[in-house]
Amino acid sequence: MTKRAKLTAFTMPNRSLDIRPAPHEREWMDETNQRYAYRCLPLAIANAHGWEILCPSGFTASWHGSVKIDAISITPDKDSTAPALSHFGHGILTFHIPAVFRTEPGYDLMAQGPINRPKDGIGPLSGVVETDWAPFTFTMNWMFTRPGKVRFEAGEPICHVFPIQRGELESFEPVIRPITDDAKLHAEFNAWSESRAKFNTGLREQDADAQAAKWQKHYYRGQTLDGTDLAGDDHRTRIRLWPFAPPGRDD
Repeated sequence: MTKRAKLTAFTMPNRSLDIRPAPHEREWMDETNQRYAYRCLPLAIANAHGWEILCPSGFTASWHGSVKIDAISITPDKDSTAPALSHFGHGILTFHIPAVFRTEPGYDLMAQGPINRPKDGIGPLSGVVETDWAPFTFTMNWMFTRPGKVRFEAGEPICHVFPIQRGELESFEPVIRPITDDAKLHAEFNAWSESRAKFNTGLREQDADAQAAKWQKHYYRGQTLDGTDLAGDDHRTRIRLWPFAPPGRDD
């Protein structure tokens, strides 16, 4: 049996950490016509690429536009304590994540805003934490994009985390080449472009075959235009992550 790499969240005394595998679904994607947004496989895979930390209680925050710390006012819901504060000024709202995360040696933790969950008036800031050695918690910060008011609900995702291998990006040598340098790739791309244009024309003109197919599924199936399976066993149409096990249940 293959040993699984561990990602551990050491929680603080008398503090809870509500964390879950990021779900595949998004409300705004559900509301698209015939849920067509889910046909974009890269988008759907990204949705579930990590774990979401949820807001422990609801609150409203307002920013008056000043860089001062007191320019943000926070109003918690009744009988609750606001889980965020103004710490840095400059319209930045800060959540203290109540856990020390520990990754396997050589792995960092990417901490960022919830993926594909746009929020009006405020945007998440990202950070990379060396969680294989640091005995520290970290903050999740959101920056107001304009003066105004925002609302965070209890149970709303406020942070999205996943491990990344330290130094891996530096090992890549990026290059730019004209597609004509690769004759086979160029031919495949041209065939795909022509096929896509023909299919989209069929949709507009209500061609029966195009209407029945709804969208071209080559990438979704990991296949070329002629049906050849190139992606192999590594091709995924869904990510299913393990939930964080409670104390005593991590073996």
